[in-house]
Amino acid sequence: MGGSRTRSREKTYKRTTSSALKGAIQLGIGYTVGNLTSKPDRDVLMQDFYVVESVFLPSEGSNLTPAHHYPDFRFKTYAPLAFRYFRDLFGIKPDDYLYSLVNEPLIELTNPGASGSLFYLTSDDEFIIKTVQHKEAKFLQRLLPGYYMNLNQNPRTLLPKFYGLYCIQSGGINIRLVVMNNVLPRSVKMHYKYDLKGSTYKRRASRKEREKASPTYKDLDFQDMHEEGFYFDTETYNNLMKTLQRDCRVLESFKIMDYSLLLGVHVLDQSQREGGEQGLAGGDGRRPAGQRVLYSTAMESIQGDGKAAETLSTDDTMGGIPAKTHKEEKLLIFLGIIDILQSYRFIKKLEHSWKALVYDGDSVSVHRPGFYASRFLKFMSTQVFRKTHRKSHDGEGRKFWSGFRTYSVGRFLLRAHPVPPPWRNRFRRQGKRSGRLVRLNPPVALSYAFLD
Repeated sequence: MGGSRTRSREKTYKRTTSSALKGAIQLGIGYTVGNLTSKPDRDVLMQDFYVVESVFLPSEGSNLTPAHHYPDFRFKTYAPLAFRYFRDLFGIKPDDYLYSLVNEPLIELTNPGASGSLFYLTSDDEFIIKTVQHKEAKFLQRLLPGYYMNLNQNPRTLLPKFYGLYCIQSGGINIRLVVMNNVLPRSVKMHYKYDLKGSTYKRRASRKEREKASPTYKDLDFQDMHEEGFYFDTETYNNLMKTLQRDCRVLESFKIMDYSLLLGVHVLDQSQREGGEQGLAGGDGRRPAGQRVLYSTAMESIQGDGKAAETLSTDDTMGGIPAKTHKEEKLLIFLGIIDILQSYRFIKKLEHSWKALVYDGDSVSVHRPGFYASRFLKFMSTQVFRKTHRKSHDGEGRKFWSGFRTYSVGRFLLRAHPVPPPWRNRFRRQGKRSGRLVRLNPPVALSYAFLD
């Protein structure tokens, strides 16, 4: 019982093969969502959040269900009317939801985390299906009314969007599943992936993870690999941080912690060097317009008023957020908050207490929600995301060039050296020996030589 493992090359989860699980998922969702279309639309009531519908699907079929090649199973759907309302909130039509989840085989993804969960991706890149533990499913049920009240008020969010909660029962085993938005499109090559919490205790990818073709790194890895962080224009940075701050307030209000920011980085310059067109890594690279989920891309999620959504969320960026490194490398950033189904209850309080006795209490991942949110935001706003500063008119307080710039004028080679403020008087005193101090912003010293 418990997590997943590989047997005879096929992964199993709770003694259920991955192929049988995928088949049961598609059969169950196909039946329940199709059956739901016969129910009239109406306002969602509080009791709708606690409704559980169940259907038995025997392998030989029945008057209501099709025959199949998998073991008999029972399929449960939690809060079907409430989730239908949420899907409608994000522009997901029933036919499109069915087409995405049922029409094509599900793609199994590797899981870098320690949860042992299985992840499946729909072939059109829209949805992720994740297996969850019983306590996580229960927590999501309790969370739903208030959580979606917040999403209804602020649909532009980096919080995960849950589109369905299901349970497969077979042979005395329960497998619970959530359907969520997909943060990292498969059609864009992610040159770097990070799972960031803002903590340092054991926050480095394992050797086994690093050996993967597409590893997911952690906080300490990020600091080693991108010490300067990523730079955004002022408006984008402000919108991004405002969205993160609002999302963290929501999570804190529900006493949620131990969440992560999943960050995917596509390096445009590297993609061009590799000869890839937009770094397409698979799939057709474009989502059918009729199946596009509202506010599903990173750029759409952080735009406050939505005025620029149509122009910025184009095929050129595939919904990523334009950014740069300190070396002026052009990037596309894809991101979303994940793993929010952790409540700060007794077991987490106990876990933090003993870790704090052995390690620095502020550095461990498990923390009270308020402190966790503050540390998370501080790390994101100072270490990961940075604002591109415009050049000031007087040159004070800016970062000066490193090295020098070279210009050729006729038969002269001119070198322009940056002169930081404390050294300007010294240049004036030394006179011609250091070249001429030129009135530029920032001031530079020019040296010259004849060209042969």
